[in-house]
Amino acid sequence: MLSAALGLGACAVSGPPLPAMKTKPEPAPKPAPDTAAIRLIPAGFGALNGWAGDDHRAALGALARSCARISRQPASRPVGPEALFGRMADWAPACAALPAAAGRGAARRYFEANFRVFRLEGADGPRGLITGYYEPELRGSWRRGGKYQYPLYKKPGDLVSVDLGRFSGEWKGRHIAGRVRGSRLEPYDERRRINDGSLAGRGLELLWLDDPVDAFFLHIQGSGRVRMTDGALARVGFAGRNGHGYTAIGRVLVREGELPADGVSMQSIRRWLAANPSRARGVMDANRSYIFFRLIDGEGPIGAQGVALTPGRSLAVDRGKLPLGAPVWLETRDPLERSRPIRRLMITQDTGGAIRGAVRGDFFWGAGARAEAAAGEMQEPGTFHILLPRTLAIPGS
Repeated sequence: MLSAALGLGACAVSGPPLPAMKTKPEPAPKPAPDTAAIRLIPAGFGALNGWAGDDHRAALGALARSCARISRQPASRPVGPEALFGRMADWAPACAALPAAAGRGAARRYFEANFRVFRLEGADGPRGLITGYYEPELRGSWRRGGKYQYPLYKKPGDLVSVDLGRFSGEWKGRHIAGRVRGSRLEPYDERRRINDGSLAGRGLELLWLDDPVDAFFLHIQGSGRVRMTDGALARVGFAGRNGHGYTAIGRVLVREGELPADGVSMQSIRRWLAANPSRARGVMDANRSYIFFRLIDGEGPIGAQGVALTPGRSLAVDRGKLPLGAPVWLETRDPLERSRPIRRLMITQDTGGAIRGAVRGDFFWGAGARAEAAAGEMQEPGTFHILLPRTLAIPGS
């Protein structure tokens, strides 16, 4: 699943202070050593502002999906960069202790009994950028015709993805993609060439959409639902990317003086594209990254961990810094009601091309009009506390 910032940046920011971030000072613990620009500072559940008021049952359900994946992994498999978060065997006891069903109080007690709290700091400190994404609904056809002229492509057979972490630890979590020509790996076609028809005639068309801008934003979200002309509802999800770097077109529009730096959102970008149809294609092509899709049966959308995402509880993170399947206490604010704080337990179940840094997250809002509005507007400062199994030994803790 791809999740990406539409606005000006994907790095940690210093923003206006979050409302009531702490209820009492933390003790002065001994910090863990820096590893891959991450600091884990022991805290406690008392440091989590709003902890007692959260409904932990929703996070428990999301964690159960992640644990189903964890239980199928080799026990010796490292978790996180340089095994900073242990190995799968360290997470197994917490997963095994998951209750089959739990009330609100029991769900909270489960987390308190099986996890310890660490404040998370990255290279830029404890504060980072929180953006949002959602599952859009589009209109499509199984066949090309009429207004349905914009294909979603399946992953090409000659697209090769390379995990650079297998070659060097300093590249852990990084991937490149391309095609092999002779004995060389070369870049795959960029968005402009694909839109010009470089993949046409190869039988890769999954379905056809009625709007090029909707298709573009589906690439940004990475998954969605398509209402077909025959009445079917097709769910599509991420299958691969062409390997070119992601460019936020909000940056392009700001650089060209088309949008103010403080006025970039999905909604403002859509308005500009609609008002400038002759230039829209060129601006969208500035994002050379291109996503390939597959049909998804059953629940969805599916995140990078391979599990169905939970609206309001699934978080996309930089998997080069944080593990997938970990509980993270997020403190940020609602982008549509900035006086309203968001303080809740999330599960790291997804990643994205624009998600870079230890304190950097993409909040999954789900589907519907409010989800779309919130995802499009969200560019908020936030902090993370990560919950790690009590069976895991963390240096300095």
